[in-house]
Amino acid sequence: MVSLDRSDTLSTDQIYDLIVIGSGPAGRRAAIQAAKLGHTVLVVERGQKVGGVSVHTGTIPSKTLRETVLNLSGWRERGFYGRAYRVKKDIEADDLMNRLHITLSHEVDVLEHQFSRNRVRTIHGVARFLDREHVEITTAPDISFVARAARILIAVGTVPHRPDNIPFDGKTVLDSDEIISIPTLPRSLTVIGAGVIGVEYATIFHALDIKVTLVEPRKTILDFIDSELVDDFLHQLRDSGMTIRLGSAVEGIVFENDHPVTLLEGGRRLPSDMVLYAAGRSGAVEGLGLETIGLVPDKRGRLSVNPQTMETSVPGIYAAGDIIGFPSLASTSMEQGRIAACHAFDAPSPPAPDYFPYGIYSVPEMSTVGLTEEQVKERHIPYECGIARFRETSRGHIMGLSNGLMKMIFSLKTRRLLGVHIVGEGATELIHIGQAVLNLHGTLDYFIDNTFNYPTLAEAYKIAALDAWNRMAYEAPLPAAPLPADPVPGVPSTTA
Repeated sequence: MVSLDRSDTLSTDQIYDLIVIGSGPAGRRAAIQAAKLGHTVLVVERGQKVGGVSVHTGTIPSKTLRETVLNLSGWRERGFYGRAYRVKKDIEADDLMNRLHITLSHEVDVLEHQFSRNRVRTIHGVARFLDREHVEITTAPDISFVARAARILIAVGTVPHRPDNIPFDGKTVLDSDEIISIPTLPRSLTVIGAGVIGVEYATIFHALDIKVTLVEPRKTILDFIDSELVDDFLHQLRDSGMTIRLGSAVEGIVFENDHPVTLLEGGRRLPSDMVLYAAGRSGAVEGLGLETIGLVPDKRGRLSVNPQTMETSVPGIYAAGDIIGFPSLASTSMEQGRIAACHAFDAPSPPAPDYFPYGIYSVPEMSTVGLTEEQVKERHIPYECGIARFRETSRGHIMGLSNGLMKMIFSLKTRRLLGVHIVGEGATELIHIGQAVLNLHGTLDYFIDNTFNYPTLAEAYKIAALDAWNRMAYEAPLPAAPLPADPVPGVPSTTA
C-alpha cells in the first residue's frame, strides 16, 4: 500500500484521473478497473485498513462467523446425531473471534496487494468535497491536503440506523456493526428487524442454541423473496425452536436488573441478555460535503444514480455500492464500480446480465435468481412450477438433510426458465447453475436432458424440472423443441 509522508501531505494540490472515496467492493473494483485502463487513481479510506464495511463489519465478518458457528456447533450433522449434538461442547466468544481475525487479516493483505500491483494510491483519511473537482482529505487533526480529479466516485457504504429511542450501550443493546465483537455470548438474544442482516444474525446465534426471539413490525419478511420459500424458511426456524414475532412494533427498551427488556406494542415484554437492533442502515454521507456539489441524499442517506452508468445528477460524480440502495450486495457493488469506471473513461462495458443471484447467509441459507411466482403472476405469464426436496436426493440422505427445497418456475408457452429459488444447505452455491441457464435463455429441456454428478444436491434441478414437466404434461401438449419467445408486455423477451 502506498502512503504519504509528511512532506507529501503538505502539498496543496494533487491531480488524479479518478478519486474513489471508500475502499469497499464498489470502490475497490472501480479503482482497479480505472488503473487497468491506464489512469491514475487515488483511493481515500476513512478506516485504519482498506476494505470498508464489507471486510471489517459486514459481509466477510458475518459470513465468517456463520461458518465458524456451523463448524463448532455441529449444526450440519444434527440430522444424523440429533439436535443436542455438538463438535465443541462449550463454545465461547473467543472461539468465534479467532477465526474472524485470521480471515480479516487475509482479506486486507489481498486487497492491499491488489492496489499495490495495479499502482492504485491509497490514503487513510476523511474526504470532504470542496467543489465538483476538489476534495479535501484530512489524515490527522492538523494535517490535510487537497486532491483534484475530473471524475470522482462515492463508495462510502452505510452505517447502522440508530434511532434515538433505542438505548444503545455497546454491551447489551447493540447495532449490527457491534455484534461481531461481543466479549461473551448471551444466553438469550432479541433481534429487532427481520431484514437480511437481522435474519442472518438471528439464525447464526440460534444455531449456537442461544434462545433467540426475532421481532419484525411488518407481518411479512423478505418480501423480495418468493413467498413459498419464505414460508418454508419460517417453518424451519419455528420448528427448531426460534420465537418469531411478526406484526409487532417495538415501543422501546428498558433495563431491569441490568438486562434489556424489549417493549412491544400491545404490552408484550421480551426480556433477554442482549438486544441486537438491525432495522436498516443509512448511507455514510455525514461530513462528505455533498451540499457543496448539489447532491441531496434521501432520508436514509442514499444517492440516486443512472443505473446504466452509475453517474449521479452531477456530471463526473459517480456513486456505487450500498450508498445507492438495493440490492446492497458485495457482488453487485463490484459490478457497479466497474460500470462506473468504464463509463467515466469512455471504455466499452458489456451490459450486466438480466438477472443476478441474491444470497442470504442465514441458517439455513437462501438464494434466488430471476422472477418470483408473485412477479410472474403480476406479468400475466402462463407458468408452471417444479419442486424438489433435498431429502429426495441421495446426497441429501448422505448429509442427513431433512429440510431444504428448490423451486423452479417455467414458462408454459416457451418452456424457458423464469426463476430459481432455493432454501437449504448450499443454496448460495447451487443457485449459479440456475443463473447461467436463465441468462442464456435456457429451457426445461436442459435440466431433463443433461446429466448431473451423482450423488449431489445439484440433482435437485433435474427432480424439480421433472416435477414441472409432469404438471405441464397435463395442462397442454408439449412441443418437441423450445419455441421462440413471444413478447409479453412489460417483460423482457428473455423471460417470456
